[in-house]
Amino acid sequence: MHAILQESPRKRANNSRAQTPALLKGLIFSETGAAMTPTSTKKGAKLYRYYVSMDVIRNRETGEETAPMRLAAGMVEDAVVTEARRILQTPEVVTQVLAALKREQGATSETDAIVALHEFDALWGQFFPAEQARIIQLLVRRVTVTAAGLEVDIRREGIAGVIREMVAPRRMQAAE
Repeated sequence: MHAILQESPRKRANNSRAQTPALLKGLIFSETGAAMTPTSTKKGAKLYRYYVSMDVIRNRETGEETAPMRLAAGMVEDAVVTEARRILQTPEVVTQVLAALKREQGATSETDAIVALHEFDALWGQFFPAEQARIIQLLVRRVTVTAAGLEVDIRREGIAGVIREMVAPRRMQAAE
């Protein structure tokens, strides 16, 4: 116990934050433009994760509070992943991805790319939390919390990279 207490409280807090998964870390902002930071608390054995606006943490005045300043992490992350899945299925995104892959003249075929886009739902549940966070970092530019809901800004240029990475393991498996 003395060894644990010898370590700086800030280091201990940073270590525990690093172990808690945060899919939208660095991507989620409040309506005022303040970043929302992932945080968690434990009650018994249950871990409660949520995102809190830095305005609340720093006790800043925000004027009329219209948008929520604290959000349950699971709810927000599920909404963002659902939106990313929906966008990946739209015909205009499929055509943009195919055009980007043609411009790069890589070894990714159109059929492989289309199959990867349609298999995204099935693959998502198989990814580790760190892989899911990396994919969301590639796909999402920013999430803004407003009184009306969430505004998810997708990186169109990141989609082709994600598809390329999803197709590459399939080719290695076929080669073996």
